[in-house]
Amino acid sequence: MGIIARSFRKDSVLKFSHADSHLKRVLNTRDLTALGIGTVIGTGIFILPGTEAAQHAGPAVAIAFLLAAIISGISGMAYSEFASAMPVAGSAYSYGSVVYGQVIGWFLGWSLILEYFLATSAISVGFSSYLTGLLQTNHLGV
Repeated sequence: MGIIARSFRKDSVLKFSHADSHLKRVLNTRDLTALGIGTVIGTGIFILPGTEAAQHAGPAVAIAFLLAAIISGISGMAYSEFASAMPVAGSAYSYGSVVYGQVIGWFLGWSLILEYFLATSAISVGFSSYLTGLLQTNHLGV
């Protein structure tokens, strides 16, 4: 077996289902909906986009948010399709490695980690600006 064939070898769904055998489903529809809404309306959307839009971007921000909403909806539908095809606790890595092969799964997994780093760095910048504004002496009345 060549290196390319080994690189694009697909993982078995049984590998992931065996790893998930101890997990129990405890979240109901209301819990999942609340988690989704909390994520969408989380701190990231209120921190820098409004400031940048007001100072630099103008009315094109509405179009950008509309496009982001459409792409997010399509991505959510793709994840739900994968989740219905593979009844395991999956992520981009597990879905990609089963459907496309191990190399694609590896790239998807690292892309997901980089996405988390980017999101947390944006949120930390926003929180630090909030904290700086809170701790300024003119706000404390000193």
